[in-house]
Amino acid sequence: MPTIVEGLARAELKRCAKIPVKCTKLSYKVKNIAEYFAVISGVISKNDPFWFRGHESLGWELKPLALRYRTLKQRTRALELISEFMRVAEIKLSRPPQQTEKLKWIQIARHYGLPTRLLDWTENASVGLFFACKDQSQDGVVFMLNPIQLNRLTYPSKPRILDANSDEEVIEVYLKLDAKYRQFGKNPIAINPVWNSERLMVQRGVFTLHGARFDLSGDRIPSLVALPILKEYKEDLRRDLQRVGIDEMTVFPELEHACAHLKTIAGLDVTE
Repeated sequence: MPTIVEGLARAELKRCAKIPVKCTKLSYKVKNIAEYFAVISGVISKNDPFWFRGHESLGWELKPLALRYRTLKQRTRALELISEFMRVAEIKLSRPPQQTEKLKWIQIARHYGLPTRLLDWTENASVGLFFACKDQSQDGVVFMLNPIQLNRLTYPSKPRILDANSDEEVIEVYLKLDAKYRQFGKNPIAINPVWNSERLMVQRGVFTLHGARFDLSGDRIPSLVALPILKEYKEDLRRDLQRVGIDEMTVFPELEHACAHLKTIAGLDVTE
């Protein structure tokens, strides 16, 4: 029996109009995980890959952290931090990348929260929903994107997800860009990273690498779709996700997250 998903009421549509990203905005009221997957199944093509990114606040833009800063000076400084990170991090890593493996270093830096040109996505729709439901006090959103369609914009001869090894020369061009915004600069590209951390692997992590046009916009990428996640249903959705094995302990494999999850489910989530 097909799942019937209710549409958003007028007041809810008004709330969801705050999504700043230019793209197709779906008007479904997702109340449980069955409805979530019903909506996704009706939107994405069965034969094409799709990536997902969850925002706990629907007011966030689709820009990587280093390119969100308002001034050129701030963005430049953010991108320069990778050199300092490499200097201090190598001794702390059991298997550090080679100095010339820039993308691997940037992936590790992004893992630990450093601003970079990378924007995190996931191949797992459930993981995307998990991140959209993290803050239950505000409306969230899950974005969906066809990565092959994205890459056709800039590289029509490469209608595929770019590879960190075989497409190293293309990726290197992006990593050498400065922090200036250019209206007709390079669009973001979709890349399959080297899964060099347990977290990246369990989250089925993938990346868009952003060039001189900082944001992702549906006026250039028809497959980019936003699905609002209303705050009223986030608790139920997180409970559904936990039943299928998606929670803080599985999405974040580090021990501190396991401890935080165990305290939460025991009803002992007290700030120290």
